[in-house]
Amino acid sequence: MIPAAFDYVAPTSLDEALSVLAEAGDDAKVLAGGQSLLPILRMRLNAPEKVVDLGRIEALRGVRDGGDHVAIGAMTPYADVLGDALVREHAGLLARAVETVADPQIRHRGTVGGALVHADPAGDVGAPVLALDATMVVVGPGGERTVPAGEFFRDLFETAVGDGELLTEIRIPKHTGWGSAYEKFVRVSHQWSIVAVAATVRVEGGSIAEAKVGLTNMGSTPLRATAVEQALVGSSASALADACAAAADGTNPPSDLNGDADYRRHLVTVLTRRAVQKAMEG
Repeated sequence: MIPAAFDYVAPTSLDEALSVLAEAGDDAKVLAGGQSLLPILRMRLNAPEKVVDLGRIEALRGVRDGGDHVAIGAMTPYADVLGDALVREHAGLLARAVETVADPQIRHRGTVGGALVHADPAGDVGAPVLALDATMVVVGPGGERTVPAGEFFRDLFETAVGDGELLTEIRIPKHTGWGSAYEKFVRVSHQWSIVAVAATVRVEGGSIAEAKVGLTNMGSTPLRATAVEQALVGSSASALADACAAAADGTNPPSDLNGDADYRRHLVTVLTRRAVQKAMEG
C-alpha cells in the first residue's frame, strides 16, 4: 500500500527538531532509521500529518567514551555499534545482540535509539540494554532528564519518552571483562525473536560473581530475570540448570502462531542456561 500524504521535515539540529515537534503536537511522527515506522505508514496503521526525520542531526550519532560508561547516540545505526571497539570491549552484550538483528541492509539503516523508542517486546535491543543497567537521556521542552532502563519501558510499544520529547543518548556502564551471550530462537532466518535471552556474567575463580539476564518477548516489555541473577551468584558451570530453572518466574509471555505461553516459558529456561554457559566461556 501507499502511505497517506504527509509533510516531511528534516531538521539539522536537536533544537530545530524539538521546535518542529512542539508546533506539530500529536500530528507528528518521528523517523529514525525507518525500519519500523515505514511499514506502519505503508499499511496505514498510522497516518501522521507530519514526519520529522532525525537523520540529518549529526549530534545524535556516534559512540563516545564517557569515563565510567559508553555513550551511544540514539541515531547510531546498528552497523556502527557492531563496528565500534568501545562497545565490543565494554558493552559486549549489546554487540552480540545487534549481530542477530535482521540482515546487513537493515543493520545499516536501523538505529539503536529508534528500536528502543519503538519498544517492540520482540526486538533485540531492549533486553541487553536493560540487563546492562543503561540510562536513557531524554530531551524535551522541559530540558534534559535521565531515565534508568528499568523505568524506560512502560508497556507494549510505550516508553518514558513523552510528547514533544526525544531520546538522544544511551549510556551503558562499562562491563569490562564480563562474558556475554545472546541466545535467540527463531523459526526463520531474520525473524523477530520468538524468545531470546541476553546474559552477561563476571566470573571469579571459576564461579559467577555477578550475573545480569534480560529476556526478550516474555512480556509486554523487556524483562530482567532477577531470580535467575540471584541464583547464579556462586554457581559454577556444572550447576547452571538449577539456577536457570526460574527464568520464567514473573513473566507473562504471549501466545501466538509461533508458540503458546507455556512453550515460551519452557524455551526461556533452555535459552537462559545456554546463554549463561556461553557467557561464562567468554
